[in-house]
Amino acid sequence: MLGATEGEAFHEHESESEPKPEPTTPRVLLILGSILERLVERNDQLLEHSSSMNYYCCYYNSSPRLVSNMGELGTSVKVFNGVRAPNISIAKYLERLYKYNQCSPSCFVVGYVYIDRLVHRHPQLLVISLNVHRLLLTSNIANAFYAKVGGVSNSELNRLELELLFLLDFEVLVSSPVFRAIVVWIMRLARSNKHQNHEDSRS
Repeated sequence: MLGATEGEAFHEHESESEPKPEPTTPRVLLILGSILERLVERNDQLLEHSSSMNYYCCYYNSSPRLVSNMGELGTSVKVFNGVRAPNISIAKYLERLYKYNQCSPSCFVVGYVYIDRLVHRHPQLLVISLNVHRLLLTSNIANAFYAKVGGVSNSELNRLELELLFLLDFEVLVSSPVFRAIVVWIMRLARSNKHQNHEDSRS
């Protein structure tokens, strides 16, 4: 994990609003999975219908930050791209990470904040099916065992974490107000989607 919150606000928010026993897969993971699935679907379609491949290629350049024996760090987001999209849905991938890393759901909220910060710092980045799994893995955990769980080598995960740190300019602290704001937004979005689905089923 790259950073930590100043409090475990998510569990507190859940207990206040819905005093129900937590399911096997925490609700926040299901919601985050749904949010990211829609984002990736939209971005994949954007690339697919792009009139020029240069539109895609130019999304992966930025100014050099540091040169080390590992090469330039923080210079490109293409390092997160796989050769092909993994044969596992985002929701199932989040479920797998949660099952084996024994991290609280709050860790995944913080990971989402990192991805959101990355996109805002680097507008050229599109979260797509080729990189979303690696972004989720890197923003949550960094360990030889969990690298295996996530489907990458330990050395690759170490490299990805370094890239993410430099791309974020090491701004990995997520304050309690920011964390709570993200949780509130997630829960509101979930309620809105639930209401929309209910209206769609009636029409």
